[in-house]
Amino acid sequence: MSLPKTIALIAHDEKKDEMADFARRNEAALRQSRIFATGTTGGRVLEACPELDVTRLKSGPLGGDQQIGALIATGEVDMLIFFVDPLTAMPHDVDVKALMRLAIVYDIPMALNLATAERLVAAN
Repeated sequence: MSLPKTIALIAHDEKKDEMADFARRNEAALRQSRIFATGTTGGRVLEACPELDVTRLKSGPLGGDQQIGALIATGEVDMLIFFVDPLTAMPHDVDVKALMRLAIVYDIPMALNLATAERLVAAN
């Protein structure tokens, strides 16, 4: 089985290096998918893996989380990988919770940490 057609990638500031490393390690598998990412996360992923098909949206706090939420609601995202930093306060925490709620409502696979992301990618 191959990865879903479209994957959304988001990483809080303290997790962006981890997301770039994840993308680098899984680049061959991720090449099979179209990727939407919030602004800075998408930039970091493209720096690590310039061959990936990444569409960068706005930064999360500036509306990128909502853009990805809209893509989930319209059926355009098949998997969400969101590296959350639980140790840092997020001023846009309400937006983050809304995004996770949409992933649950629309029943798409969602990874909130590296271990789960690795298993999702390996299972597909």
